[in-house]
Amino acid sequence: MGKVSPSACIDVKEGTHVAKVVLFPGDPLRAKYVAEHYLENPVLFNDVRGMLGYTGLYEGREVSVMGSGMGIPSATLYAHELFTFYGVEAIIRIGSAGGLGDTVKCRDVLLAMSATTNSAYTDNIDLPGHVAPTADWGMLKTAYDMAQEMGVRTSVGSVYSSDYFYYPNPAAKVNDKARNLGLMAVEMETAGIYLTAMLDHKKALSVLSISDHIFSGEHLSPEEIRESFHEMMEIALKTAVRTEV
Repeated sequence: MGKVSPSACIDVKEGTHVAKVVLFPGDPLRAKYVAEHYLENPVLFNDVRGMLGYTGLYEGREVSVMGSGMGIPSATLYAHELFTFYGVEAIIRIGSAGGLGDTVKCRDVLLAMSATTNSAYTDNIDLPGHVAPTADWGMLKTAYDMAQEMGVRTSVGSVYSSDYFYYPNPAAKVNDKARNLGLMAVEMETAGIYLTAMLDHKKALSVLSISDHIFSGEHLSPEEIRESFHEMMEIALKTAVRTEV
């Protein structure tokens, strides 16, 4: 009889394992790209439901990369299983975001210090009040230092993690309100990943590439997106191998 996976959606293949630090793009094909272009000797450890996960080496240290899917429900499911069943100590979300603030420009790398959300994910946390989903400080500082060494224009601030990509009530002007509160960008996963890390006593960070700006209308060409992705990836990978776990 074969081994039984302890989790619902990850089944680590015989003879493979997950590293202590996992890079977490939304798109599983992006995980495949990262493994093939940035890691040495990548090995596929999961392909259940097409959510590809690989483990390889970067600067001589093991790093894994696995897709999270889109949105907080998917990302938190995979994050919790990685943290709880497979010994993962830190997750770094890598992905794109839409700029909101005036100081954020396309091609910037944004390090999410914290995340506000409209998700119901926080509703069942047994704590009076509202939890503030927050990045791990050590990882945040390391990522910022790496970005400065590389000369990459980098912002640090709060983001808005929305359950809606197409907001059902445009008249609510949600982006305007988020911008007015000083939130720097909008995306769909960070708050859930940070809350999951907090609940599981682990570490998390989001390293985001600004691909378009909601208010200025600026957006990157496909070539510019590739260049910006490379900068984001270098920062995330350098942070991964320097994270104490």
